[in-house]
Amino acid sequence: MEYQLTNKRIWVAGHRGMVGSALVRRLQSEGPATILKVTRQDVDLTDQAATVRWIDKSKPDAVFVPAAKVGGILANQTYPADFLYQNLMIAANIINSAYQVGVEKLLFLGSSCIYPKFAEQPIVEDALLTGPLEPSNEWYAIAKIAGVKLCQAYRGQHGADFISAMPTNLYGPGDNYDLMTSHVIPALIRKAHDAKTSGAQTVEIWGTGTPRREFLHADDCADALVHLMKTYSEAQHVNVGAGEDITIENLARLVMEVVGFEGELTKDLSKPDGTPRKLMSADKLQALGWHPSIGLREGLASAYRDFCARYGEA
Repeated sequence: MEYQLTNKRIWVAGHRGMVGSALVRRLQSEGPATILKVTRQDVDLTDQAATVRWIDKSKPDAVFVPAAKVGGILANQTYPADFLYQNLMIAANIINSAYQVGVEKLLFLGSSCIYPKFAEQPIVEDALLTGPLEPSNEWYAIAKIAGVKLCQAYRGQHGADFISAMPTNLYGPGDNYDLMTSHVIPALIRKAHDAKTSGAQTVEIWGTGTPRREFLHADDCADALVHLMKTYSEAQHVNVGAGEDITIENLARLVMEVVGFEGELTKDLSKPDGTPRKLMSADKLQALGWHPSIGLREGLASAYRDFCARYGEA
């Protein structure tokens, strides 16, 4: 039977983040419900006692868990202990506390980086733990794998209706545009915009530009997560993606077009490429009746509008 979100108390952990804010927007269109929010200044989710106290006081019926410490290759390589510890604690504290207070349903968000570096493409859910991870983000990946397994363990031992979803690379309004910690799309938008406004002649990308990546707009992701919360109740995680990929070079050129930068694209071959290809199978999600609605060019345009609104007009 479909799980109803109407008239429920729904906690979006990490509501200020890109996915969390998209979830809040999506849930507001779902019907009457109380959306619970808490900032990291009010509750440190790496603190077990504080997390239990807040959940016990707030008594959510349903919980979405996009809360995480996130970043790109550079951030993962620079702060491995932070990425492993903080994400382990966030996952463990929320999942355990949700069970303790009797949350009806919980959806934990992982990441496509949980899969082996050389997994067969497109990557199916069964590929998890079948090979070594990509070293540049293994710390984050291990923490996310632990969260998936925690949901399965609480389901198996206690019958908790806890599920997991694995989003592909996401982008959209509310993204992080700090070049030291951002993912590839916001970094490219920032670089192309800065080059255009400064009159620079080139935009540089890391590596060869040949790796292929899949991207999904945050609002599409939020819609898929709500769909899963309502319709899915099994132990195995579900990939959330568009089912299509693009080379980093072609992505960069598309971003340059959207931003309106007419200079040249250059490549820093001293920097790492990361995983050669990362495309997840969308078969399981599509079989559940969900398909994306926001194309990449349209999504990049909306992301650039968000960037301009936050950091200055083009």
